[in-house]
Amino acid sequence: MDLNLTGRHALVCGASQGIGLATAKALAGLGADVTVLARREEVLRDVVAALPRQRAQAHGWIAADASHTEELRARVEALVAGKPVHILVNNSGGPAPGTIRGTDPAAFEAAYRQHLLANHVLAEAVVPGMERDGYGRIVNVISTSVKEPIRGLGVSNTTRWAVASWAKTLATELAPRGITVNNVLPGSTETPRIEQIITTSAERTGRSREDVFASMVADIPLGRFARPEETANAVAFLCSPAAAYITGVNLPVDGGRTRSL
Repeated sequence: MDLNLTGRHALVCGASQGIGLATAKALAGLGADVTVLARREEVLRDVVAALPRQRAQAHGWIAADASHTEELRARVEALVAGKPVHILVNNSGGPAPGTIRGTDPAAFEAAYRQHLLANHVLAEAVVPGMERDGYGRIVNVISTSVKEPIRGLGVSNTTRWAVASWAKTLATELAPRGITVNNVLPGSTETPRIEQIITTSAERTGRSREDVFASMVADIPLGRFARPEETANAVAFLCSPAAAYITGVNLPVDGGRTRSL
């Protein structure tokens, strides 16, 4: 199985922690040059310093806010002008938990900007280089909510579905060029995001955090939350040469929690 990414350049968003950080490490471990993108430059410096370099890779970082799309566009266009991106991993922290009822429309606008619009801006910037170099992988880290809406995540459910539809459409358009577009759908994963969801659920229902955690784990056939590196491994596979014939799919990495096919 060909998992070798030597000579490929990956741009990994949301790479300062959680699944994004684990993905940056996984891709570097397969030989890719990795540029990490997130808001906190001081954290990104430490991330880059710790990435594997067993194949003399050159890693770097971009400090940018995904919700500031024009700034994001400019930073990434400057990057690809000097070094084309062959692998794009779109990943960003989810919208705040809450019900659809009573949500301010501005929350939807902000979520669409941070996720859908940011993903589109990044894809537009990197696809020309993928076409020229004959290698392209776009992987969007979304959520199992694109298959089954999750209670209490109204804005997130809505936004994730929009991203999944955008990705499927883009996959069809780019397939003739040999560029694949896929979505990885994490379930409950040991990240700061899941801690936020547990806390919000506990406050909303009056239950203890321990009780909320236990009920979430009980709903997972494998009986535990995922580790970030387990989700990152799925992302890395879809970025590899071995996954060249897989495009337009939604891949749950959720321990069997999603009940739909």
